[in-house]
Amino acid sequence: MFYEVKRAMVVLMSATTDTSPTAAPTPTPTPPAVSAPHAHRASARSRPALGWRVRFAALALIWGFSFLLIKVGTHGFAPFQVTFGRLFFGTAVLAVAIAVKRERLPRSARTWGHLAVAAFLLNALPFSLFAYAELTIPSTLAGICNATSPLWGMLLSLVALSEDRPTRRRVAGLGIGFLGVLTVLGAWQGFSGLDLRGTGMALLASLSYPIGWIYVRRTLAGSGSSHLSLTGAQLFLGTLQLAVVTPLFTTLPTSFPVGPLLAVVVLGALGTGLAILIQYGIVAEVGPTTGQMVTYFIPVIAAAAGVTLLGERLDWNTPVGALVVLAGAALTQSRARRPGAAK
Repeated sequence: MFYEVKRAMVVLMSATTDTSPTAAPTPTPTPPAVSAPHAHRASARSRPALGWRVRFAALALIWGFSFLLIKVGTHGFAPFQVTFGRLFFGTAVLAVAIAVKRERLPRSARTWGHLAVAAFLLNALPFSLFAYAELTIPSTLAGICNATSPLWGMLLSLVALSEDRPTRRRVAGLGIGFLGVLTVLGAWQGFSGLDLRGTGMALLASLSYPIGWIYVRRTLAGSGSSHLSLTGAQLFLGTLQLAVVTPLFTTLPTSFPVGPLLAVVVLGALGTGLAILIQYGIVAEVGPTTGQMVTYFIPVIAAAAGVTLLGERLDWNTPVGALVVLAGAALTQSRARRPGAAK
């Protein structure tokens, strides 16, 4: 779920500039000279209280535990209700951040229209699919299915984005990654004991994310709005979409069990709202390449949480296949070293 937000946020963070690889860098004005003590104090004020490594670890834990929270939430509420609550509380956190920073929401009707599509592809659809999937599959398997997003993304970008060229390294990564998927699913056993419907929903959710990334990249670059306002508006539109759909397919809950309710609140406020803010800060501080590495920790944490806290079964092929998937995904995201590059 969360290669989603990671990659989408990186795209949205560049939405106010030209994202093409040939775009010339914008010259940076030289700041006025300041004395060393003043410069030190200014740097200290701008540096976050927590180091990026601490925030990185916190982000991996938050997103890794999100699959467990979805599972717990579905014990008391319908999947659409879990997704609506998640988006509602996530939007509330971003609304506070937008108000504190006095950001302006997008004004263009065109931008809002594109954000509505992005909200469906990156939030409403995949969040709902994961919630429905976890009715019948373990949270550990859902977390591993989520790790296939980089593979789907690379495959789609080779087709849809002209600047992404197939290379031996990327093709090898795709092959290795999908071999890992077959290992996780136990293909040599004829997928025996596997809930195909739930697993298919989780894989479809993972596929929805890169489709959304490509759409955002093609439509929202150069919108002129800040990344925070764009993401806040996107989550708001996703909440509206679930507010319309949920009453059509569910009935009002007759009770609000504490455990599932807390799971939904935490999933939204921390797993969606706060996590987005943390990820923005990390990407802004250390760059998207390092920020995206959080993806490779999520399935490990999701599996550990599911096994230790929910008592889910973990056969040998699941962790082995997950490692193969992550290795393939890492290979598709890597770049070959240029000849003569500094070591």
